[in-house]
Amino acid sequence: MKKFIFNITVLLLALASLSAADVSVAALRGPTAMGMVYLMNESENGEVNGNSYTFQLEGAADAVVPLVVKGDVDIAAIPANLASVLYGRTNGKIEVVGINTLGVLYIVENGDTVHSVEDLRGRTIYSAGKGATPEYALQYVLASNGLKVGKDVYIEWKSEHAECVAALKADPEGVAMLPQPFATTAVLSNPDIRIALDLNDIWEEKVGSVLITGVTIARKDWIDDNPEALAAFLESYKESVDYANSDTAGAAALIGKYGIVPEKVAKIALPYCQVTLVTGEEMKTALSNYLSILYSQNPQSTGGQVPDDGFYYTGE
Repeated sequence: MKKFIFNITVLLLALASLSAADVSVAALRGPTAMGMVYLMNESENGEVNGNSYTFQLEGAADAVVPLVVKGDVDIAAIPANLASVLYGRTNGKIEVVGINTLGVLYIVENGDTVHSVEDLRGRTIYSAGKGATPEYALQYVLASNGLKVGKDVYIEWKSEHAECVAALKADPEGVAMLPQPFATTAVLSNPDIRIALDLNDIWEEKVGSVLITGVTIARKDWIDDNPEALAAFLESYKESVDYANSDTAGAAALIGKYGIVPEKVAKIALPYCQVTLVTGEEMKTALSNYLSILYSQNPQSTGGQVPDDGFYYTGE
């Protein structure tokens, strides 16, 4: 009898191991990966909620896109507008399964003179991200507050956020638009630099919906073949996000461990990074509104389209 029970136990364990899904995930170093760190850490000890994970972190979206297109990864965290572009480019072969980061854009100044958007009148704003979400968000916020670029306010585009920080430090009257964690890095580098405006709050006030930075996508064929694995991932992902938002010190240590940003920066920046996981119909409504605004400003920002319903995985 004992031998029979032992054999049954071994069989059940073998079947459990066969049913576990191997899930490959790619993300960008920055806020879009911060919500995953608890899951990344837990997965090092084995399966999490029935899934076995491999994670790949990249420094630029251009490195993640080919991984998705070629089928080398199942799930990826990328900028929201890029997901729309990729949906069109792959003829609908990816779906958004969640919003992972809300707005992370801030106006930072060298001094203490900017307390409203109107205070930017006559100023030059250093910024990176021309042709991407930062440009469209900034243009929208300025225009909605009655400021015309090139007349009332000026933007000096830089190729990298680090260049904006350098320009800010060198200009006593400097103003820059920086995403987190670069805004925090600038503040830590110079005691005279401060976060002046939260563009995310201003956007929400003017638009009535949230500013979105990053989303999590998955290959549609993988979703169709692995609905249980996706459900388990989203459950574990939510736990990981909750951890990042409830234990700043612990999450910052993991963020540093995985080389996303230094732990010292993460401790300060994390509460400003708006790490989240929004899924289902709530995700669909918020993201479709956001992409519609980007499209109205520049159709190419969303790939020349506002995605149809097939873009959104709502679990139905």
